[in-house]
Amino acid sequence: MDLLRALPIGLYLEQPRTWLHQLDPRVKLAWLMMFLLTPLLADLPWRMALALGLVFLTVSAAIPLRVWRKQIGWLTLLCILVVGVTALMPDGLAISYQPRLPTHELVFAQDALPTQTFQATPYQYVLFHYGPVRITRRSLELGLRLGSWFFTLIYGTALYLLTTAPEEIAIAIEHLLQPLRRWRFPITEITLTLTLSLRFIPLVLEEIQNLTRSIRTRAINWKKLGIRGVPQLLLLLADRLIENLFLRAEQVASAMTVRGFTSPNNHQVRWHQLKIRTGDWFALALVILICGVRIWVGTLP
Repeated sequence: MDLLRALPIGLYLEQPRTWLHQLDPRVKLAWLMMFLLTPLLADLPWRMALALGLVFLTVSAAIPLRVWRKQIGWLTLLCILVVGVTALMPDGLAISYQPRLPTHELVFAQDALPTQTFQATPYQYVLFHYGPVRITRRSLELGLRLGSWFFTLIYGTALYLLTTAPEEIAIAIEHLLQPLRRWRFPITEITLTLTLSLRFIPLVLEEIQNLTRSIRTRAINWKKLGIRGVPQLLLLLADRLIENLFLRAEQVASAMTVRGFTSPNNHQVRWHQLKIRTGDWFALALVILICGVRIWVGTLP
């Protein structure tokens, strides 16, 4: 199994270049913050609309199906699992619910009082109850809200990393954090660390993939290892993985030293030139409009 293709986490899609690739990274960062912050304290329709909006952006950008099919499939399965577990858990309201009318009504023949007719409604708070399994409206709503929030959080970040190069992300964050230089914040060092960490994610996946292939080629019989043998083998694999990652980090440091890198301030490389275009202004105005609608909806009684 190729982890770099099965789990495209933190990877940048170079080809084909869609309209999401052409947007300014600062504008795309504003879009990401909008998707991450507006679901807070929001109702279920708003969260579901954001999740559907992410899918619409993916389809409208014509991103190849092979890129996001497995990722969105595993993510949808995770969200369904979260919804199911949350719906089966108690809703947090320790209330014993009783029917509105008594089961057996007393009928007095002598005192015939005028009776009132009540129209039955199909509303039910408990949607499903069988033995210890109980699903209420509140627990189901909590599950849907949590599942949609998980989908928006993970897939929104993955889509941003998929359509934005690590160098563009670093330059955008460095440009936005420029006012902090007045208080002597190491902005350049922070952006350099961010760039290296984003570049290091595929190396981690590659090392895990190499260890997995090495175990398969040795045809290890896990049943014969026993209860003690399996944890010992897993600890050896973890130790080997950490050792390989430290070796990769040392190779990256050696490559930077050979190229004459002394400090971020003296050795800056501009990989990307930031420039706001007409499409960027339109996307930024759309972000402001959506945030305004969220504030207006949140203030409604």
